[in-house]
Amino acid sequence: MSDSKIAKRGLGRGLSALMADMDIEASAANAPQTRDRTMIPIEQITANPDQPRRHFEPDALQELADSLRQRGVLQPLIVRPHPRDEGLYQIVAGERRWRAAQMAQLHELPVIIREFSDTEVLEVAIIENIQRADLNAIEEAASFRQLMDRFGHTQEKLAEALNKSRSHIANLLRLLNLPDSVQDFVKDGKLSAGHARALITADNPAALARQVIEKGLSVRETENLVRKKSEPAVAQSNNTPRGSNISREKDADTRALEADLSAHLKMKVVINHAGMDGGTISITYRDLEQLDALCQTLGGDR
Repeated sequence: MSDSKIAKRGLGRGLSALMADMDIEASAANAPQTRDRTMIPIEQITANPDQPRRHFEPDALQELADSLRQRGVLQPLIVRPHPRDEGLYQIVAGERRWRAAQMAQLHELPVIIREFSDTEVLEVAIIENIQRADLNAIEEAASFRQLMDRFGHTQEKLAEALNKSRSHIANLLRLLNLPDSVQDFVKDGKLSAGHARALITADNPAALARQVIEKGLSVRETENLVRKKSEPAVAQSNNTPRGSNISREKDADTRALEADLSAHLKMKVVINHAGMDGGTISITYRDLEQLDALCQTLGGDR
C-alpha cells in the first residue's frame, strides 16, 4: 500500500467530511507530474516539526533499518518542497522510514513530491498516525485533540471518519486530563490505557499511578483503589440529609461525565445525581475571569 493511500485506509465514507477537499488521490490525478517517483539524497529531506508522533520505538526502528538495508525502501515517502529552505524537502508521510534509513546509512530515498499547505501537512500526518497500530493511547488522544482544535472536527465526525466509536474517542481524550507524569507512564508502557482511565477521577492520580506500577495492580484493582481513596471525600462533600436518594458511590458514567464537563469548562465539576429526583451540579471557578467565562458559556455568548 502506497503512502498516498495511507490516509484513506480504514477511514470509510466519512473521509471527505474530515479532510474537506484535500483528497490525495483526486488531486494526484489532476496533477500527474507530482506522482512521479524520484530519488532524493537523504540529507535533503527534513522532518516535519509539527509531526504529532513524538515517540519512535528504538527496537522497532532498528528492525526496520535492518530490513531497509537488505531490501531497500519499497514505499516512497511523500514530501513537499520545504516552505523556507530552497533545495530541501519536508516529510509529509513516512518519517519512520526516513529515521530507519538514516540508521541503515542509506544515501538516497524514493519520494513522491507533492504540493501541500501547512494545514494539509498537519492533517495528513495526524490521520496517518492515527491509523498506525502501534500508536500509544496518549499519542492517539493527542492526535484526536489536534484534529478537533486545529480543524474544528467534532467527536462524532471523527468517529464516523475514522471508523471508531465515539466512546473510544471520548475515553482517550479524557486521558489528556491526567498529569504529564501519568501520561508518560502510558507512553512508556508502564500503564495501560485502562489503568489510566481508572485514574482520571482520582484526587491524586500521580501518586496512585506510582502505587499501581509498584504493586503491579490490574485495571480492576486500580479501579477499586481509586474508589477506596475517594469514598471518604465523596461522603464528606455530599453531606446529604438522611433519606436522600443521592448515592455516595458514583457510577462510572457519572464520573466520566464529570471528567468531560471539567475538561470542556476547564473547571472542576461535581455531579450529585439522585435518580428520578434529579440532582445538583457544582462548578468550582478559581477567579473572576473564570466566572465571567462560565457566564458567557452558560449564556450562549461564545
